[in-house]
Parts: sequence; structure tokens; C-alpha cells
Amino acid sequence: MSIPATLTAGQVLSRHQEFTVIDVRTPGEYASGHLPGAVNIPLDRIAPSLPRLRRAAEDKGLLLVCATGARSENAARTLASHGIPSTSLTGGTRSWSAGGHGLDYPAEGRRSVWAMERQVRVTAGSLVLLGLVLGLLVHPAFQLLSAGIGAGLVFSAVTDTCGMALVLGRLPFNRRR
Repeated sequence: MSIPATLTAGQVLSRHQEFTVIDVRTPGEYASGHLPGAVNIPLDRIAPSLPRLRRAAEDKGLLLVCATGARSENAARTLASHGIPSTSLTGGTRSWSAGGHGLDYPAEGRRSVWAMERQVRVTAGSLVLLGLVLGLLVHPAFQLLSAGIGAGLVFSAVTDTCGMALVLGRLPFNRRR
């Protein structure tokens, strides 16, 4: 399987009309600002959306976007494994807005939601601290919580997946209103 192509924000700007833009962030992140015309299909909904994405790819190229480019590249690999060509925006919406390009917001207004990476960091860090504190104050077995989170982070890095992000993505503030 080949790694899908990527484009920079500047390259996308000049070719924006050639693409159907798919934002793979959570609905909450999408509501905090997305590329003009982007459709929100969260990463955890890519597999069930394969027929729809295949049809869209037949009409125009698919441009996958997330906050930094990591999730969109993951989605692009998933699509490529099903024979659906796509392109990922290098640097995601951060590079798009840093380049001075505007973002659109849903009709119900802008929502302020932390990026999924930030949500994972604060959750993992909090659980590690909780395990250490409870291990010192209550019972040493609570340190297994910290060890489990550490093992999960290593597994996440090695496999380029994140179970904690999948769980956090199901929380109400990360879903559509």
C-alpha cells in the first residue's frame, strides 16, 4: 500500500475547486472552524462512509483535513486500502489558518472545543497523576493505572492509532448539537 499524496495549504488554495473537502475531526472540532465547503466525516465514521466517499472520489478529488494532518493521513491510508484515492492537507487547519486563509463556521455558530490531541494529553496526564497520587496515599496498586496509560500511549505511538481519542470523540461536547 502506498502512502497517499499530501498538499500544502498554498497548493490547496490554488486548486481548492478540484476537491471535495472532508474534515475528519470530531464534530466539536469541526464547529470550531473548518475549510470552506468542508464536509464533516469524523475519523471513526470513515469506514461506514466508504460508499459515500467512493462516489465523491469519482466526481472530484478527495482532500482530507484535520487539525494538524495526522488524522487526515490516517484516513487517507484507510481510503487507499479500499482503493479510494485521496490527498491530505499537510499541517491541517492549523497551517490553513496560519497561511491567512479563512475558516467557515456552522450556521449555529462557532464552538470552542479543544483539539483532540490536547484532549488526549490532558486526559492521559490527569490519569497518570491520579494513579500516582492514589498509589502514594491509598494503595500502591493504583500505580497500575499510570502504567496502563503509559503503555497505551506507547501502543498509540507505535500503531499510529489512539483508543483514548476514539473514546473522547464520543463525549457530548465532541458531537454535533
